[in-house]
Formats: sequence, C-alpha cells, structure tokens
Amino acid sequence: MLVIVLLFGGGYLYANWRFSQIPKLNVVGEVARVGNQPFNVLEIGSDSRAGLSGYVAAQTGASTGQAGGQRSDVVKIMHIDPGKGTITVLSIPRDTVTTLLANQGLYGKANRLNVNFGTGPSLLAQTITANFGIPISHVVVVSFAGIINAANAIGGVYMNFPYPARDAKSGLNNPHAGCQLVTNFQALALVRSRHYEWFQNGIWKSDVTSDYGRIYRQNEFIKGMITRAKGIYNPFTLNSLLSKLPAGVAFDSHFSLGELIGLGTKFHSIDPANLLTYTLPTTPGTYGNLGSILLVQEPAMQQMLFKIFGSQLERPTNPPPVNSAGATPSWTIPSATTSTTVKTSSIVVPSNGSFLVNLASSTSTPTTTTTIAPEGDQYFDPSPCTPK
Repeated sequence: MLVIVLLFGGGYLYANWRFSQIPKLNVVGEVARVGNQPFNVLEIGSDSRAGLSGYVAAQTGASTGQAGGQRSDVVKIMHIDPGKGTITVLSIPRDTVTTLLANQGLYGKANRLNVNFGTGPSLLAQTITANFGIPISHVVVVSFAGIINAANAIGGVYMNFPYPARDAKSGLNNPHAGCQLVTNFQALALVRSRHYEWFQNGIWKSDVTSDYGRIYRQNEFIKGMITRAKGIYNPFTLNSLLSKLPAGVAFDSHFSLGELIGLGTKFHSIDPANLLTYTLPTTPGTYGNLGSILLVQEPAMQQMLFKIFGSQLERPTNPPPVNSAGATPSWTIPSATTSTTVKTSSIVVPSNGSFLVNLASSTSTPTTTTTIAPEGDQYFDPSPCTPK
C-alpha cells in the first residue's frame, strides 16, 4: 500500500511540476465554473512565430521578419458539458467583423475579430462575450510551435488523404493518397492551409472556401489528435508530451492540474467521431476600408448560438455589424410558446469545387429553436484514420 501511495503521489507531484512549466495567462473577465454545469473554453490559435528556426521559420516567414507580433488566426470555443459527457466546438472565422471594445482609435468602431488578440487573450475573450453573448471560463493559446510540438510528442497524427494534396502558401506537400502519418512541419502546414489543392482525375483542383475549408481541416486534425492521444499509456510518451507543451502552449492561470486531470478522466472514452463541430454563419461583404471581410449572417447566427449554448447564452452588450452600414442585429431569445421561422445556413462544396452558401427556411416547433446541423464531410479533405 505504501509503495502504491508513493508511486501515485510521486506521479502527481511530477505531473504538477511539469504543469507548472506551462506558461500561464492572466485573463480578465472569465466566468467561474459551476459544479457539473456546462462551460466554455476559448481556444486561440496564434500565428506567433516565436520558437521557430531553420526550415520551419523560413516557410512561415519568421526568418525574414514577416508577420511579426501575433494574431488569432484560429478562434474556437469548446462547449463542454460534463453532465452529458459531450463536447461541441464552434469556430469563428478570423475575418468576421466584430464591434470593438478597445483600440477604436487604431482600428475603428468595428474590425476583424483577430485584431483583438494583439494585446493578449483578455480583450479577445471579452469581445466574444460582448458580441455573441458566450461566457468564457478558460482560455488556451497554441502557437505554430505548439502545433508541431504537440503532434510530434504523440508520434504524429494519422490522416487519410483521399487524393494527393498540396498548398504552396502553407507548405503542405502530400504526394500520396491514403492513410498518412502527419508530423513536424507538415502538421502545421495542414492546419494552416487556406489554399488547399487536391489531385483528382489528372488535374489539380482548388478548395475556394478559404477560411471555411481551413476550419474544417483543423477540426478533423483535432479529432485525429484525440484519437491518437487516447491510446497513449506509455509513461515515457506522456512525459514527452508534457515536456513539449510549454514550448508553444499556454493556459489561463485559473486552469488547474486537478481540473485538467478530472476532464481527462471524464472524457477519456469520448469518440472523436461524435465531436460536434459548427462554424459561425457569415457572409462575404464590405465594411469601411477593410477589404475582403465576413459579416455575421442573421438569423442563422443567433439560431446556431442558441442551439449550442442554450440558456447559458447572455444578451450581447455590443453586437457585431450585419451589413456595411454598421447595423447590428436585434437579439431575440426564442420563445418557448411561439413558433419561429428559421433560416438555416449551410456550406456546400460540390464536386466541381465551387462555393455556395445555401439558406433554407423552415418553421420550427415551440420545442425546437433551430434546425441547424453540424458540419458535413468535404470529400476531398483528409480525415482521421487507423493504419493497417
């Protein structure tokens, strides 16, 4: 019994030491978790090149001083329900125009979501709550180096490529179809890919959905990482993962080791295939002199938010603009006693590669506030696989 206690106690102390090495962020405005109730984790994918060197630095522009500073190229909100044992992921495209809470003298009254991360995660988290009513309990920030280190620490991620694929701008180069082990720089190149091409029937075809396609591939890669990590029991592999996380991953200061262990225990058996993923409904538009941007699409946006967050959703204090004139949506909480007409937004990528945004009207029942479905498959994109 004494040996068992020492082993488990020593393991926890060692894990706590490793956890203490992970950078902590002081995030202002977080909402404390309440028991077993659902809560939200803001995941920020930073384009910071810190810690990169050699070939990887050259490929991402770090060695030439390009793209200095940091922007939130990836914004995902994980809605975690410990009671139901479910996780739902909402992605917000980086070019979505939001009403700014600060720096209006520099960026104007409204600007792209990702400009809010320049001074750190607090403003970004507060802007999301103010614009969309989503309360944030925890924040995780992952840089370019964090993606590479995490993928390498678990021995890479197996992804099935239906066709050979490439992206000249991100550096993705996968010349073979089938189940491939994605590691090192190629892991970063895959999740960064906004100009994805695949080789089908003797020609290269292009995914013209840009950020939407990238979000889909990121979600599939995350599922692949979960699948891979679930099978890790080797203490040396776990130690490698813990030792590599500090270089490129940061947690908010309220995220404790005990909480992470509890979540890991609770969700260890979750099937990544059942991870529901959504992308905030937006539409291309113009706003001031911002160039190509995305405006939130109504009423699909509100319907999706209510679908995911339910009664946890707060009334936004600073809603985002819905058109070039700067008009903001009227926030309407669906009534339990009245029927509503819902326009459901769906992204459709036909086999010819063209990009369409469909709006389908449907009348909901008093007990159903939305008919919005999770993201579907894109036939040309890689998906998690198990090698034979």
